[in-house]
Amino acid sequence: TEMVAAVFRTIFAQPDLASMAKQWDKVRDDLASRYPKTGPLMDGAKAEVLAFAAFPREHWRKIWSTNPLERLNKEIKRRSRVVGIFPNEAAVIRLIGAVLADTHDEWQVDDRRYLCEGSMAKLYPTRDTETVALEKSDR
Repeated sequence: TEMVAAVFRTIFAQPDLASMAKQWDKVRDDLASRYPKTGPLMDGAKAEVLAFAAFPREHWRKIWSTNPLERLNKEIKRRSRVVGIFPNEAAVIRLIGAVLADTHDEWQVDDRRYLCEGSMAKLYPTRDTETVALEKSDR
């Protein structure tokens, strides 16, 4: 299993999506020669596993795992346990909404910002991302 993990790390060490896809295919072929069932499994998982690499490189470390989502779910569970039994569906929605709002606020703070505005602008480089001031008639 350590050998398989090491071989998979070579995929994620590549600098871009094209290189990762090429290395994925090489790893798939190497593993399928020893473990025939891995070939079809890797073919089916390739697009999902490498989806993060279609984003700007500075986003990779934030989106290549589900750790942030798992942390968020853990916080929702923790706060739900404190309440115990909810009186109705609206109460559940209010609690989860509060957790999501808190998380959003944390991610907006500069030192804990999840994805900065500059790196997000790289997703759509042809769009005008300058801040637009409201005119008097828009207020």
